[in-house]
Amino acid sequence: MKFGLFTCGYQRAALEDAFADTVRFGYDYIELWGGRPHGFAPDLLSDDGAEIRGLIQRFGVPVRVYTPEHNAYPYNYMLGSRRQWEDSMEYLEAAIRAGAAIGAEYTLVSLGHSGGLPPQERTRRLERSLLRLADAAQRLGHALVVENLTPWESDACTNLASYAALLERLDHPALCGMCDVVVPFVQGEDPADYPRRLGSRMRHLHLVDSDGISETHLVPGEGMMPLGRVLRDIRAAGYDGAATLELVTHYIDAPSRYARLALERTKELMV
Repeated sequence: MKFGLFTCGYQRAALEDAFADTVRFGYDYIELWGGRPHGFAPDLLSDDGAEIRGLIQRFGVPVRVYTPEHNAYPYNYMLGSRRQWEDSMEYLEAAIRAGAAIGAEYTLVSLGHSGGLPPQERTRRLERSLLRLADAAQRLGHALVVENLTPWESDACTNLASYAALLERLDHPALCGMCDVVVPFVQGEDPADYPRRLGSRMRHLHLVDSDGISETHLVPGEGMMPLGRVLRDIRAAGYDGAATLELVTHYIDAPSRYARLALERTKELMV
């Protein structure tokens, strides 16, 4: 299993620090967070893209995943007027172009919150959005990974059954699934059921610990998830691909320290 460093926690540091830590601590790849001061899609399509490609070449570390900031920051394709939806679509299509331009294997988008739209309207908006984005990725020979979220973050397909049904219904060759282990854990589901149900559609994993009562992402060992068993079960279910240790702003004051600790503890769990 390949482990990735998520750069969201490095937003107050130079992006070069994240690349250096990836090499220093033994990560296999980077998942690039797409928000300023580094990684914002419109910036990547200008001069910043060349900077990222330079860091990739200099450190010999691939950016395997590009995860643009969205879902109300200020873009949310699930919420707002038709004009706002179109603006969000254009932004995410630019993000897909940016992900492809820096050599990422896929761009990752999540299922945002619709603000309580009626179920049929919410489903229509979700499916129309994802198909448009998947088409944009396919035209570039790229892939789009769709992440479902906890019920605190989204009102669309938060459980495995509805999420898997969405992917099966759309059945787009450029559209892939994943699992953030916090999402099933806080809802009493087994994270290993994701690779069992999604099969070849599952292309990515976010691996962190959880307090069991919120969407908070914790360093392995700081929560209540039996993460060692979860990881073994996921691998036994047939998934042995990329796993990003998705530390976010909870650890923003000392990203290097916690990036090292997260990988050390995760590798200990695999012994």
